[in-house]
Amino acid sequence: MTGASDEPAGVHLRRLTGADLEGALDDVARLRIEVFRAFPYLYDGDAAYERDYLQTYRDSADAILIGAFDGTRLIGAATGTPMADHADDFAAALADQPQAPDLSQIFYCAESVLLPDYRGRGLGHAFFDAREEHARALGFGYSAFCSVVRPADHPCRPAGYRPLDTFWRGRGYAPLPGAVAHFDWRDVGAAEQSRHDLQLWMRRL
Repeated sequence: MTGASDEPAGVHLRRLTGADLEGALDDVARLRIEVFRAFPYLYDGDAAYERDYLQTYRDSADAILIGAFDGTRLIGAATGTPMADHADDFAAALADQPQAPDLSQIFYCAESVLLPDYRGRGLGHAFFDAREEHARALGFGYSAFCSVVRPADHPCRPAGYRPLDTFWRGRGYAPLPGAVAHFDWRDVGAAEQSRHDLQLWMRRL
């Protein structure tokens, strides 16, 4: 998809799998640490956490990374794998949801990170388009992702902050009631890791 006409000027997208994906993961880690430091994630990242977290993408034969490059610089990235590759993280969240499909039918769109200067140019849609196309080609019937849950009165919530719910709903996603996963990370300014709730959103492909 490099050089596609709907890409912002100066930016090109590449679909990376296998060794190419693995070779880009250090840059993805740096993007995650930078972008997710902001609200609502407030993630105070470090290399050790990133190495453990990103191991799934090294291990999964069906993983994909959509990289957004300005020249040779990675300025945005979106990842995806079969949900079954994250069974330890999501099995419990879906276990008591009778309306939820089996894990084997779900493709998980994980992080989507983009430097602030490149936002508002349609790359968010391009990231989802590419991952959903990859999922369909693999035979998955559903696509899902998670959004971090923060209270409306959180002290770090910026003035004028707008969540991405409208964008996600416009793409056909909706929260799956009661399907909440839990991940541990250290918040900015905190001394230790704490548990965070993440709401699962899903759509039929």
